[in-house]
Amino acid sequence: MKAIQRYRIYYEDTDAGGVVYYANYLKYLERARTELLRALGFEQRQLAEETGLAFAVRSLTVEYLRPAKLDDLVEVTTHVVTLGRAQVTFGQSITRMNEALLTATVRVACLDLARGKAAAMPPEIHQQLALHLEPTVKTP
Repeated sequence: MKAIQRYRIYYEDTDAGGVVYYANYLKYLERARTELLRALGFEQRQLAEETGLAFAVRSLTVEYLRPAKLDDLVEVTTHVVTLGRAQVTFGQSITRMNEALLTATVRVACLDLARGKAAAMPPEIHQQLALHLEPTVKTP
């Protein structure tokens, strides 16, 4: 199952060349992962306050394929590629009218904020993320 978020590109998102500044794509990816959790019924602030847990990016790989420009409407697609006890790997892409602009793989760890160490994510979040599990199939 894939989750889709749509974003409009504003002037503030672009660089001197009139295209989206590369680091801003990471903001769109972050927002889409946050909205996926919200759609599953989990608010990150509430999670931190009630359980002392938070999600943090551990690693990411990004392929920039084509530029997004001012006023474009882009779609960020998010799905779960792998799911462990304390981490989840998301596959994400950004498209404009079905044209691929970016692909990313983002590994996120669940952290115990007090200890600053990885911790098992709450079972209810794990179960909901499992519904979005869509492993990437590699072909030779």
